[in-house]
Amino acid sequence: MTDLGGYQDNVARVDLSAGDIDYESIDDEDAREYIGGRGLGVKYVFENGPDVEPLSEENLLAFMTGPLTGTQTPMSGRIAVVTKSPLTGTVTDSHHGGWSGARLKWAGFDGLLFEGKADDPVYAVVEDGELELRDASHLWGQGIHGTLDDLEEEVEGSYGKNLSAMAIGPGGENEVRYGCIINEDDRASGRGGTGAVMGSKNLKAVVVKAGTDMPKPADRETFMEGHKAAMQAIQESDVTAPNEGGLSVYGTNVLMNLTEEMEGLPTRNGRFTSTTTEADAEPDEPNIDSEKVSGENVEENILVDDPTCHSCPVACKKEVEVDVNHKGEDLNVRMESYEYEPAWALGPNSMNDDRDMIAVMMDRCNDLGIDSIETGNLLAFAMEATEKGYIDGEGIDWGDLDAMTEMIEKIGEREGDLANTLAEGQKRAAEELGAHDCRLDVKGQSIAAYDPRGLKGMGIGYATSNRGGCHLRGYTPAAEILGVPEKVDPTDWEGKGELTATFQDLHAISDSFDICKFNAFAEGVQEYIAQYNGMTGRDVGEEDLLEVGERIYNLERYYNNLAGFDGDDDTLPDRFVEGAEDAVPAGGGIEGELCELDKMKDEYYRDRGWVDGVVPDEKLDDLGIDFGPGTGVSAGGAASADD
Repeated sequence: MTDLGGYQDNVARVDLSAGDIDYESIDDEDAREYIGGRGLGVKYVFENGPDVEPLSEENLLAFMTGPLTGTQTPMSGRIAVVTKSPLTGTVTDSHHGGWSGARLKWAGFDGLLFEGKADDPVYAVVEDGELELRDASHLWGQGIHGTLDDLEEEVEGSYGKNLSAMAIGPGGENEVRYGCIINEDDRASGRGGTGAVMGSKNLKAVVVKAGTDMPKPADRETFMEGHKAAMQAIQESDVTAPNEGGLSVYGTNVLMNLTEEMEGLPTRNGRFTSTTTEADAEPDEPNIDSEKVSGENVEENILVDDPTCHSCPVACKKEVEVDVNHKGEDLNVRMESYEYEPAWALGPNSMNDDRDMIAVMMDRCNDLGIDSIETGNLLAFAMEATEKGYIDGEGIDWGDLDAMTEMIEKIGEREGDLANTLAEGQKRAAEELGAHDCRLDVKGQSIAAYDPRGLKGMGIGYATSNRGGCHLRGYTPAAEILGVPEKVDPTDWEGKGELTATFQDLHAISDSFDICKFNAFAEGVQEYIAQYNGMTGRDVGEEDLLEVGERIYNLERYYNNLAGFDGDDDTLPDRFVEGAEDAVPAGGGIEGELCELDKMKDEYYRDRGWVDGVVPDEKLDDLGIDFGPGTGVSAGGAASADD
């Protein structure tokens, strides 16, 4: 057990096959070495075994909070869902904000571990330190919105006051490999297929009922000093300042115009680096304008509310309302939130700049419980595959709104051959269709809204992400676009390996606390340390904390190594890569640029101390990772820093 502050020292282990529920303490050494949230969740998943099939009863699904979740710490409303991904076969963790993480802590839990598979659909109710399983047969087949309405009535609570619910829709039930989990206010644990794992276990929802009961700091003076410094940094940042900073005013979609202007916005399934470049290169084709779907445009025309998460002064979530006519039907859609990555995936990457219909598509993805980033990428993939003749019969033309909307519905229900193929993700779909040159994924997971020809740090970040193509493992656009902590040349590859590793370790820490990554736009390690030490009663320094982040990232890589991944899997789509046969050099303001992936990988592996993408046994020893069979790889095989 642990007596550190910030923990409830209570984890529920649920055997869905038998219907048994046990409660266990958190090992004190684990709390110190892996913190909580993502880090501790990965350790639980690792101990369950990296060789399990993701959609089998044997896979573990962990809902985890951290020691800062649900406290006064700014932006501390996060929860991590950790499992083995059915999309990539790697370990994955997917986080969402809102209030469910805080309420799980207030309800007396640090985490929930689900094993096995229920005979019939169930949902879990968590309250006052106990968990109960209830029949969910009547909810199975429903969309997220209807499910959440029914759960609010059945559990006799109120969203926004004392109730949170995390549920899956048809996407998770039908094991769409990027099925996701949506909580009560359209916030998603979106990436990696966590909802599909939940569906494979016949687990429809997790409902948490609790009033506000924030953990008290073990060292209040130290915590409040850190809290004060953190709030000051947030208020003074051009990015996060409440009601003034770009993130606060426009939400994450403030990045649409910025990345367009710097030639970093993958367009037409990543063939071009901006909508402007595409229009210049293809003047006779129907062209689009990314400004029409930008945060500024949304704020001016369809924004109706600025909801926020627990203990967050920034309020980046943008709630919108649109009235559209779709296939002769008048639709009114109000949804939260109009995020940058889905707006890009369903927008410029799919050659679509219809702002209001993108909101409708996002809402349908949420109601079906499928990752809107992955879905948008799959639609763009299908459009290029249609154009190139890989798809016979039914296909999708660039920017065809009716076909896009219809295919979203079909994917969630796995209705029809093409939809069923797309529900498997890009890697498997490309294999089935023979459309490998249309893929925009890494390890099976689609990239996000940053072009690695114009943002080189994102290139090595995508390639080395432990959960497949992802912008959130190491968010180098902070430095390349926003100048945080300092501005770096986005088209320069040198130094990006080291920069990426540093960001990856820092995000492993914040994901384990579990607090929002947007803290990092304002706060530094010292603010993190003060709040963590103050809450837990520990006395760690910067070097100690960074070692924890490194340990977590290496444990994830170690898991993936044992699951069969190595440096050959640290790749990028060929169209982005220098020397690749299908490379497509950038145009516009960065004409001729390609991603120097091999050079960055060499630099990155040297910094990590890895051997061709594998964690050597000596590195495991140095970080105190003394469980599992080891890799059998010696660091003596690594390239030297002088090579």
